[in-house]
Amino acid sequence: MKRAIGQSVEVLASAVESLRANPLRSLLTSLGVMIGVAFVSLMGWALRSLDAAWEETLSTLGSDMLYVDKWNWAGGGNWRAAMNRKNITIEQAEEIAVRLRTAELVYFSADAWGQTIATGDRRVGSIVVEGTMAVFAQLPSTTLADGRFFSEIEERSAAPVAVVGDGIVQTLFGGRSPIGETIRIRGRSFTIIGTMPKRGTIFTDFLDRTVYIPLPTFFALYGRHGRSVTIAAKARSTAELDDLRDELTGVVRAVRNVPPGAPDDFAINEAQVFRDQVANIRAVIWSVGIGLTALSFLVGVIGITNVMFVAVVERTKEIGIRRAVGARRSAILAQFLVEAMTLCVAGALVGVVVCSLLVLVIGLAARQSVSFLLPMLPADIVIVAVAISVVVGIVAGFVPALRAARLDPVEALRYEA
Repeated sequence: MKRAIGQSVEVLASAVESLRANPLRSLLTSLGVMIGVAFVSLMGWALRSLDAAWEETLSTLGSDMLYVDKWNWAGGGNWRAAMNRKNITIEQAEEIAVRLRTAELVYFSADAWGQTIATGDRRVGSIVVEGTMAVFAQLPSTTLADGRFFSEIEERSAAPVAVVGDGIVQTLFGGRSPIGETIRIRGRSFTIIGTMPKRGTIFTDFLDRTVYIPLPTFFALYGRHGRSVTIAAKARSTAELDDLRDELTGVVRAVRNVPPGAPDDFAINEAQVFRDQVANIRAVIWSVGIGLTALSFLVGVIGITNVMFVAVVERTKEIGIRRAVGARRSAILAQFLVEAMTLCVAGALVGVVVCSLLVLVIGLAARQSVSFLLPMLPADIVIVAVAISVVVGIVAGFVPALRAARLDPVEALRYEA
């Protein structure tokens, strides 16, 4: 046992010493592995960050929520047919809410996109003004960074109060608390009573540019007729989501007088509709990442194989001396394999360090605007990258190592470089 450990240490020390003797060559040789490991690490980091964004989206929209809308949030289908659907009126929404039995909570909302709001001489555009109900504040996903949400009394009286998203706080008020400040929407003044924390993700960035006002106030501002409302229904649990979806489909069809056999003239949306977008982004990251990684490792294998062949030629006499004093072929094979693996692992470690610094800089610099980006490489991704580099080292070094092990001792001793 001790002898085996001693031989292993000797082989590793010899491999490290040979790399130190030619540092520039070792660096250039392992460059392909460095780049390959960098691609693997960055791909894993991007996918983990995407998963984090997906989880944020689920927590924001609610995994137990269903939204009845005129439009399908995920797109697709016949756009012209969707455009020709009749609006979901507030009267229909109220009737649907009365008939629902499996929902824990129901509320309505209406949106006006592309709005401009102002305070003093400052203005900001591309804002979403959403009229909603006080019960919106009861959702687990609704949290406030500061202030409060409007009450049922303020809702019924169409009070001119507003709760604003984090993006508006940052752009219009420079990040300071705007509680008590006044903003103008379509010339009407609103008092800010609350602010939302950052809620937007890569899929729902508009949430940080949203102003929430009481639904009756919204109708007074934008009109009650000629627009479609959204009905939001919360299931008692995620396990009952399918039951709620079935009931909701039947009730909405009945209220909107959809004939039997006719397609739905509405869409039931949920956070899961974004899963196709997640799958598409994942596919792009995987295809690009795997392609570049494979190319980089191929370059690394070719480079390391060539260098190891050169090393065998340069050290032919050394190999002959070692064989002459009793070294086994397995020891020669192991030495050159370890040298190749050491080259790859050294390149992998350099690649990991460079990627870690790059990810840290990107994560810290973009933390405010892109909060889902991880500030470090996941540990398991680093382990996988290093493991792949070891395999690459074995593949690249096996043929040169085998050639070195099969050298005839007598011919090796006679060799002159």
